[in-house]
Amino acid sequence: MEITYIDRKTGQTAIERVYGGPFLSLLYGDGFLRGVFALFLLPLIARVPFFSWAYGFLQKRKSSAKKIAPFIQAYGIDASEFADSGFDSFNDFFIRKLKPERRPIAQDPKIVVLPADGRYLVFNQFDRFFIKGQEFSLLEFLKDPPMARRFQEGSMAIARLCPSDYHRFHFPCDGIPAKPRLINGLLYSVNPIALKKNVSILSENKRMITEIETDHFGTVLYIEIGATSVGSIRQTYTPDLKVKKGDEKGYFEFGGSCIALLFEKGRVTFDADLTANTQKGIETKANFGETLGTAQ
Repeated sequence: MEITYIDRKTGQTAIERVYGGPFLSLLYGDGFLRGVFALFLLPLIARVPFFSWAYGFLQKRKSSAKKIAPFIQAYGIDASEFADSGFDSFNDFFIRKLKPERRPIAQDPKIVVLPADGRYLVFNQFDRFFIKGQEFSLLEFLKDPPMARRFQEGSMAIARLCPSDYHRFHFPCDGIPAKPRLINGLLYSVNPIALKKNVSILSENKRMITEIETDHFGTVLYIEIGATSVGSIRQTYTPDLKVKKGDEKGYFEFGGSCIALLFEKGRVTFDADLTANTQKGIETKANFGETLGTAQ
């Protein structure tokens, strides 16, 4: 399966190089033999935390550092963005920090920014809606009926982070974040190959939900979603203390992962290019700090 996206900087359509693509196709692709293989292996990988723990452990070993240079070359990663070039392991490289000037933040307080580097879909109004032809339930996603009712017909942005991306995530606007709420779950892949097969993955995977009280956007829900090999979602912020737009919130350890932002009805209008691309069924590749939308 070929995955395409639109590069926001150039406006051009590009083909994504998928990390572990053949393995993902084997687990989530079509066909009888693939189905039989996935029937036995997929539940083991998604449901047994040991798989992600063991894989993560290997990425923290010093011997894993030898994979860094080939990985940078294979995925065309710009090493000049790194705040530090010395990494003791592949995981150290994966959770790298960037030079602040390489991710400028839109300063207008009524502009909400992208929280991470990734590939984006945006929905200006939703409750129960369809992604890739499958129904997605807000109630199942949040596991909180009053909260789901509060965000009915609200707005949602989804960021998909690939293994080659910068994996620290940031606050999209000023506000006061509460303590995150953990929903334990599985660790299916969030790659489009997997989501095409079953979009309910987003409601089944391990995730953390943080409520942020803001001046211009009301209450914002910030949701980190784990995925295959990403059992660890690390929070680095202090709950109940005011944060500024662009401040670091946390990071994912090795693997692909996903972030969702939810806004109450009538609070935000997403940028036209992100909306248009989503309506065409294609993701937009963009970076943390770029504009996501404007307060209504």
